[in-house]
Amino acid sequence: MTSHDRVLAESDVLIVGAGIIGLAHAAEAVRRGHTVTVIDRDSRAVGASVRNFGHCCVTAQSNDLLDLALLARERWLHYSDVAGFFSVSAGALAVARSAEELAVLDELSGQRETGQVRLLTATSVNDRLSAGAGSSVVGGALLRDDLRVDPREAVGALAAWLEAQPGVRFFWRTSYLGGDGESAATSRGKVRAARTIVCVGHDLDYLFPALAEEHEVLRCGLQMARVEAPHGTRIGPAVLTGTSMLRYPAFTETDASAALRSRIAADDPDLIDIDANVMFTQRPDGSLLVGDSHRYDLTMDPFQRESTSELLLRRVAQVLGVESLRIVERWQGVYASSPQHPYLLAEPVPGVAVASVTSGVGMTISFGLALRHFDTLG
Repeated sequence: MTSHDRVLAESDVLIVGAGIIGLAHAAEAVRRGHTVTVIDRDSRAVGASVRNFGHCCVTAQSNDLLDLALLARERWLHYSDVAGFFSVSAGALAVARSAEELAVLDELSGQRETGQVRLLTATSVNDRLSAGAGSSVVGGALLRDDLRVDPREAVGALAAWLEAQPGVRFFWRTSYLGGDGESAATSRGKVRAARTIVCVGHDLDYLFPALAEEHEVLRCGLQMARVEAPHGTRIGPAVLTGTSMLRYPAFTETDASAALRSRIAADDPDLIDIDANVMFTQRPDGSLLVGDSHRYDLTMDPFQRESTSELLLRRVAQVLGVESLRIVERWQGVYASSPQHPYLLAEPVPGVAVASVTSGVGMTISFGLALRHFDTLG
């Protein structure tokens, strides 16, 4: 008998991929009383789930995504408690540096329930940022329902908690080789499971190329960095800026968003060229995760443009009212992106389902998407 023929495990559900979407599905399966096997080709999560801001961007979503984000928010707080990882429900701070940005925030505030989007004065925003004298902030808003985690801690802590639950087994450094809904082949042997859910993010085309092509799934590459907080600054909320208001649907659906795009395109076209989302969050150690830019391709080359990093760092420094920032680390993030949908749920083979977030809201909707997916699967 070869290693491929032996039975590695038997369970109700097999989850392929131990990033946040896979772990959210595993957690939902456990919540519903299923036995679970999780496999991942790496020895720990090293992909999109640990290379992001750790920002659950709830308030800036709309319609279906807002519903999923609110569901996920409650799950994040629950699993933070039971698995013991850091979380802060301090909301997000949307910083305005122009009248057009203020107009977007004002319109959104008027559309939402009282307190969900609370307008702030420039003084109040600068106080929250501990901004230096060079700050050009003119106002802003506190987005109440956002929260943040440390992505480098949360995913690993959730996996460890799940692995300790009865009826759950993890097999790391184990690759998925295909299956038929009753049995899956892996690099270590067969896994028998009534349901397989494949959660491999931007690597969907490696397993189901026709599905990826049908939904126009590309890879989105990001440039990010970790910097020292100037003067030991402590910032509770995630921090968004005008470029963030060009990305998230609750902002882009306002009437005021067109004027904002025109203003940024005229005043700072380089940010448009790199498809920037200038924002930052603070890790428990005090350092700031800053970024980011976006570029799209079927295959993402690993090379980062220094001019892009320098531009992003200058704009973050301007928000903080400081001359420069000291870089601790740089990295490239990669996630799945589709112009058709913000997420993809499909069943390319009977009994084998796919769940992939095809936009930059994987952390934001993860647990809500898993709940909905299981409801759909029955």
